[in-house]
Amino acid sequence: MMTLRKDTRPVTLGGLRLGGQERILIQSMCNIKTAKTGEVAAQINRCAALGADLMRVSILDDEDADSIPALKAATSIPLVADIHFRADLALKVIAGGIDAVRINPGNIGDESKIKAVLDAAKAKHIPIRIGVNGGSLDASLDPNLTRGEALIASAKKHVAICEKFDFHDLVISLKGSSVKETVDAYRLAAEAFPYPLHLGITEAGPMETGLIRSAAGLSPLLLEGIGDTIRISLSEDPEEEVKAAKRLLHDLGLYPNFPTFISCPTCGRTEVDLLPLAKKVRAYLEDHNIAKTVAVMGCVVNGPGEAKHADVGIAGGKGHFVLFKKGQIVKTISEEEAFATIVEALEK
Repeated sequence: MMTLRKDTRPVTLGGLRLGGQERILIQSMCNIKTAKTGEVAAQINRCAALGADLMRVSILDDEDADSIPALKAATSIPLVADIHFRADLALKVIAGGIDAVRINPGNIGDESKIKAVLDAAKAKHIPIRIGVNGGSLDASLDPNLTRGEALIASAKKHVAICEKFDFHDLVISLKGSSVKETVDAYRLAAEAFPYPLHLGITEAGPMETGLIRSAAGLSPLLLEGIGDTIRISLSEDPEEEVKAAKRLLHDLGLYPNFPTFISCPTCGRTEVDLLPLAKKVRAYLEDHNIAKTVAVMGCVVNGPGEAKHADVGIAGGKGHFVLFKKGQIVKTISEEEAFATIVEALEK
């Protein structure tokens, strides 16, 4: 039987609930060496201001692990430490006040080391995220398994180790770079585990390809009720990941307090310089978190009709625009007045 997000076993990260609810948490990962505390804290705080609920930081060495107390003091949202191979670093960040740890129990050491990490996390009520990636599957798995089946088999192996030591504050992720394989793996995970799932398409690429792959992979799962937290992984700064996650969740009806922006692709009828204006209006709406529906359309032939549900909209003519509200034309304005007019209408 499939466990949907409203029924997953919740965990707590720094007072923030993950799982067992319809709310989906947005996260990203810092792309600066964690020991550069000031730069990393500034990046985390920028992402938090944009809407990130939690952030992940990589812990490569002792210098990174030692920076956690200062990083926690300089930021306000929960932090997840991403650790491979070294159980001693996991123990150090747990002692330093980290909110959650991401490990792969298969590469953190023998079971005595795994148990030491789990015991330390349990003592401080810190959840563990088991992260399984398509590029680092257990070599002992049956080679005849599909990639999705291999991801879930690897996750089951690691979960069993945690449950053996009576540790259940778990979050599971099974990321691949293939959309179909990842979707298959998460559907299997929702049937196999009661734990919250972190969704993402790993190594999705730069903006143009990464957004398409992530939307293609995450949308069906989210609409089916699968997934408690997401990261849209892009070869970009993490701020772009946070903004993309908000847009996707909003378009799926899962993030209501966010602007709905509509603009046409333009055609030969367009007689105004629409594209720069559309980008400027969208940026204004998102920067100010104006939860209204706003349209910027290229011509008056279809503009007010296609976007008649918009709270405020403009449609271009020959060197001018018409302003409309809920499909009703209010007035004609010059092209130069367009942006200021939209801002004024929103403020009213």
